[in-house]
Amino acid sequence: MSRVSNPAGATPEAASVAIVGGGITGLVCAFRLQSRGVPVTLYEAADRVGGVIQSTREFGFLAECGPNSILDTSPKIRSLIADLDLQARRMDSAPSAENRYLVRGGRPVCLPASPLKFFTTALFSPGAKLRLLREPFIPRAPADLEESVAQFVLRRLGQEWLDYAINPMIAGIYAGDPARLSVKHGFPRLHALEQRYGSLLKGQILGAKERKARGEVSKQEAKKVSFDEGLQVLTDILGTRLGTALKLRSPVTRLERAAAGWRVTAHSGDRETRRLHRAVLLAAPAYRLAEIELAAGDTPGLGPLRDIYYPPVASVVLGFRREDVPHPLDGFGMLVPAVERFSILGTLFSSSLFPNRAPAGRVLLTTYVGGVRAPELALQPEAELVALTLRDLRVILGVHGEPLYRHVQVYPKAIPQYEVGYGRFKALMDEIEAKAPGVFLAGHFRNGISLGDSIIAGHDVAERIASWLQALPAAGA
Repeated sequence: MSRVSNPAGATPEAASVAIVGGGITGLVCAFRLQSRGVPVTLYEAADRVGGVIQSTREFGFLAECGPNSILDTSPKIRSLIADLDLQARRMDSAPSAENRYLVRGGRPVCLPASPLKFFTTALFSPGAKLRLLREPFIPRAPADLEESVAQFVLRRLGQEWLDYAINPMIAGIYAGDPARLSVKHGFPRLHALEQRYGSLLKGQILGAKERKARGEVSKQEAKKVSFDEGLQVLTDILGTRLGTALKLRSPVTRLERAAAGWRVTAHSGDRETRRLHRAVLLAAPAYRLAEIELAAGDTPGLGPLRDIYYPPVASVVLGFRREDVPHPLDGFGMLVPAVERFSILGTLFSSSLFPNRAPAGRVLLTTYVGGVRAPELALQPEAELVALTLRDLRVILGVHGEPLYRHVQVYPKAIPQYEVGYGRFKALMDEIEAKAPGVFLAGHFRNGISLGDSIIAGHDVAERIASWLQALPAAGA
């Protein structure tokens, strides 16, 4: 890996890169830059790194308060785990946990895993199955047309596919509403499949060969990865590698263009600090970035990023005696379509996914509530969140008895929604980078919301920053 020399003969601090935000994107970027010999300072407003990634071990149960796994879709993810010497602590999901369930008629129905099972499943009507066979003959939309996910699916697949496949999938990924999310921005690969191949079915088949050539794996086929003590293992190790370059409880309030880079103002308690950095990565959540003053001439400010919608989501983790849950829990989990009229968005069978998530004879279920579908539910008191979750689990999975363990985590602003019109935010980010050389933006608000997307974004923005630093003229040139 090439190393970057000290640009323009600057002092070590002035030659460094400021990283604003200690979530996974900022942490990965910092690690990759340090590996190249680039000094960094990471500013994190909270008292810990990792953002929504938080793993809690209590009474033998391991609760994931945010994401539950990484989809191993790219060599960049595998190389990060290897470079951090975490292979021995890596855990792949159990082969027995590959089943996925959708709720229909109040009961979980297993998604078909093969063409033969698709044609025999009770999950979709004969009409919906025939409609899928017509999909390759539906004309592609104009390239410049921005559709919602719902419009896209209705045009290509019909109402039943929207209600019982796409709506619950959107709830599981974005905690979002397909009528509001943009295909072009929220699911760019789906949009590209139609534009390139004219058909989703054709694109899935032909696109698989291209992914294989790049060493990539589709999200549907990718291994689900965690670590022996949960995903926080990854962010804790990345934070430890930073050493004194990590500044916790240090929210950044101002970026000001300077002759030799960018002056970063941060606050730590009652103390204000100003440091000069050659470049800056903005990787905090968009609503936090909107609070930062960007003083850079005619460069637009960050304020409009506050309009990116982050709905609230609650994670309700419950542990039960195995005999109190009649369902075999032989899968990844279940998703709940809105038309089924339950309160929950879906449930992961956490103790089936990875070992040692629950004591012997116990099971662990992680349920999500709220999102765009019902934001008010996510903000209920903890006791009500547990009660409404239990009501739904008793009906859908037949759960009886009381939970032995409970852990509730509420995120008032959880996941950015790439809604129709999101291009204006991406255009703003492009303009800021163009008019403020040395300022970079990356993270779930720009590069995709999955944990894997954010890891890849951290790697890629580190490459961009290193290339930019390398291209700077040497002192006296």
